[in-house]
Amino acid sequence: MKKKIGFFQSIDFKIVFVFIILLLVALELIGAYFIRQLETQLVDNFQEERRLQVGFLDNTLQPLLENDEDQNLTEEISRLLADFSGNGVLEAQVINPQHHILGTSDSTNQSIVGGNSNDRDVHQALLLSSKITNQYTDKTTNDRIWKLVSPIIANDGSNEVLGVISLKTNIESVYQQIEEITVIFLNASLLAVGLTILLALFISRAITKPITEMTHQAIQMAGGNYSGQVKIYGEDELGQLSLAINDLSIKVEEAQESTEAERRRLNSVLTHMTDGVIATDRRGKIVIINEMAMEMLNTSQEEAIGQSILKVLKKENEFTLRKLLKTEQELSFDFSTPETPLILHGGFSLIQRETGFISGIVCVLHDVTEQEKIERERRDFVSNVSHELRTPLTSMRSYLEALIDGAWKDPEIAPNFLQVTQEETDRMIRMISDLLNLSRMDAGNNALDMEYVNINELFNHVLNRFDMMIQSSDQPKKTFFIKREITNRQIWAEIDTDKMMQVFDNIMNNAIKYSPDGGTITCSLRETHDNVVISISDQGMGIPKKDLPHVFDRFYRVEKARARSMGGTGLGLAISKEVVQRHGGKIWANSSEGKGTTFYVLLPYIPYEEDDWE
Repeated sequence: MKKKIGFFQSIDFKIVFVFIILLLVALELIGAYFIRQLETQLVDNFQEERRLQVGFLDNTLQPLLENDEDQNLTEEISRLLADFSGNGVLEAQVINPQHHILGTSDSTNQSIVGGNSNDRDVHQALLLSSKITNQYTDKTTNDRIWKLVSPIIANDGSNEVLGVISLKTNIESVYQQIEEITVIFLNASLLAVGLTILLALFISRAITKPITEMTHQAIQMAGGNYSGQVKIYGEDELGQLSLAINDLSIKVEEAQESTEAERRRLNSVLTHMTDGVIATDRRGKIVIINEMAMEMLNTSQEEAIGQSILKVLKKENEFTLRKLLKTEQELSFDFSTPETPLILHGGFSLIQRETGFISGIVCVLHDVTEQEKIERERRDFVSNVSHELRTPLTSMRSYLEALIDGAWKDPEIAPNFLQVTQEETDRMIRMISDLLNLSRMDAGNNALDMEYVNINELFNHVLNRFDMMIQSSDQPKKTFFIKREITNRQIWAEIDTDKMMQVFDNIMNNAIKYSPDGGTITCSLRETHDNVVISISDQGMGIPKKDLPHVFDRFYRVEKARARSMGGTGLGLAISKEVVQRHGGKIWANSSEGKGTTFYVLLPYIPYEEDDWE
């Protein structure tokens, strides 16, 4: 489907934009240089004209100032300055070396004649015997004023300063003239930009029209229509490209017809296969790979095509292509990662012509991860059960043989042997009972008997039983203290009472087994907004970090020898995990070696007041 191109994304806009940018850059450079040179020239001409006027006045005043005895000096200077006006001259003053104003051209300000001048530029010109120029803005009119202070030097070779001429002129007219010229230039530039836009549009349309037709033809070809032809407008590069597209359309149509049927058959087979399929050429380079194979091998078509099948299957160090061709049995490929297990079985067959020439290999990959997992778990389960049952049976056999050999006659030894035999028998019965419970849970046959129960009372009941065990035993193997941290709020939840009591019993039994003599077992019950959290902490040896993720696995023991000596089956925590998960909750453990272990049980609940159930 042809995507509509916006005007600002089109070549028309880009060509017009480039033309305008080039024109604006050129106009900016030319205009900046022209206006700057014009401003410099006009200002220099204005200032030079004022300097000539001051120079003429200087030549006229020099003999008058040299003759200090002339009584009519002030009148002569006033007469000369009265004629010194026009061309923007605001005021001209003549000041003697003593800073006395000898005359001014301003007829309205004749009162300053005879007074002292406080002009800093006049003082500086008298002090340095040099011309001083200054340009500033009149605060009243905001016009720019150019000021020239020129010393009058004696012509007798003494370089004596006879006085200074201070000339103030309005130079604003010069800048106004520059601004008018700048406006004319900007108007001309805008007209040039408009004409450039029209010219650029005309040129861009002449370029984009054949490109648009070629694009339309390419889209038709992509859709399977090869009947159209691109109009050739000239023999330039675009004309040659149009001719090439027309030739390509004809050739693609011919090739498409010959391969379409074969492609449909091949795609149909590969698409509907649930196994991965890889086909290679005679050199073992991959030429076809279906989606299932790419998903299994975690690769893409671009990465796989052209690669050696041995490299993709990660067998380049074990097989050569010739050895692979001679392999008649399926090969196993382990692509497992720490996060995802993946085991594949691959079968290979040759692609041969009638002459016997081998033109490639086809590999079919089967995902056997689940089967391998089930088989491994089955082997581990049989091995663990056999080992767990063999240990008590071997012990019982040894004691029974001793009894048969006459130990039953010894009144001191025989009861101990029989007691050990009974304990081992009880241990096997517990193990078989746990296995049956797990089997029912796995099969989904062990339904939960759900009822609303006060969790506070249930948890306290379990802890009371363990407190009573301590008090009822005359000589306990070790003493321990149960510390309770239970919320006062009554918490009701829907649970299977018997099974949750079994969970609490399993965790408490583990805490008692691994707590040191005189240790404290902290039991906590608290609530969140929609969960109840029960924790049981001991002060035992703790669980190593590497073993912590496996404590809920079946038959897993951190210290197997010690666990068996304490009578554990290795199934209590596994059963607890299954029960908690069937309640929609979670169970986990935190531990620090040498400090103890804490088991957490999280159960979902809806806050209900006890009165709601009365």
